[in-house]
Amino acid sequence: MESTETFAEIAVVVIGRNEGERLARCLESIRAAHYPQDAIELVYVDSNSTDDSADRARASGAKVVVVHPERPSAALGRNAGWRATRAPFVLFLDGDTILHPEFISTALRSFDKPNCAVVFGHRREIHPEESIYNRVFDLDWVSPIGRSGYCGGDALMRRSVLEEVDGFDATLIAGEEPELCRRIRARGYTVLHIDAPMTGHDLAIQRFSQYWKRAYRTGFAYAEVAERFATTDMPLWSRESKRNVVRAIALVGLSLTSLIATIAFGSMIPVGCWALFFTALVVRTALKTSWKGGSFATRFAYGVHSHLQQIPIACGQARYRRSKRGGSKQTLIEYKEPLRKADAA
Repeated sequence: MESTETFAEIAVVVIGRNEGERLARCLESIRAAHYPQDAIELVYVDSNSTDDSADRARASGAKVVVVHPERPSAALGRNAGWRATRAPFVLFLDGDTILHPEFISTALRSFDKPNCAVVFGHRREIHPEESIYNRVFDLDWVSPIGRSGYCGGDALMRRSVLEEVDGFDATLIAGEEPELCRRIRARGYTVLHIDAPMTGHDLAIQRFSQYWKRAYRTGFAYAEVAERFATTDMPLWSRESKRNVVRAIALVGLSLTSLIATIAFGSMIPVGCWALFFTALVVRTALKTSWKGGSFATRFAYGVHSHLQQIPIACGQARYRRSKRGGSKQTLIEYKEPLRKADAA
């Protein structure tokens, strides 16, 4: 007997810039999804790559949209993608991810409630063993299940809601997903985090300079988005951005004070006391985040990251304020390098 089950049409919008082999891997995972391929409308939006990403996407059968913006942004790419489709549901993916084969089917079940606008699952790192940065950010993706304030770059959304709020804000260089979700929630819709695997992510951070740039970009987004909604009845990141600046100043200030005291008094006691205090902060964070899983050693490294990142985030916030005062625009902040075939092997 032939099956009479019907499947909702879904658009999958992948965005990327110089992703190379990572993009090929992403597109292959979509083709391998446990969902009828004739119900999937696949679109790849290329932000003016200098590699062969667009050609790779065409070879996979995806519709390719190439944008040539003065200032590339994920928001601009996502808008170009979903507006080039017609399906009632839109799954957004970054080109450096791998889609879990069951996510589409699982996530669609959550849209039985009409006020559900956004559904996302678990994103985890594909190669947490490759660097300490990958390992700590793997825990960064872990968040509570249930209603959420916002999603990340990978999420399934209802098209009618995207149209209602006019999509992402393309003026933002980062933080576009939380900003969109804030506007969606303001209209009475919900953002839902389900307990299901969604994507594997390839952070590919091997050096401290990449780590710094990523956190710096986060700080820029914090300041820009927080300022936008600071005086509304539903502020976003206002408290977090202020707290971050205070913590960064305290971290740098205490470090310099202990160093100066050590030099002035010829004693290692001030530096030793500061090291003990910082270690206590890190251990406290490691214990508080036990619900995220992972070994204590990984959570200890995550604790170091949680405090250390305050400094580049604060620098990113300062950069936003300087840009605004000077009337200049921040260009795209890229921390990732193209992945060659040899690197992916």
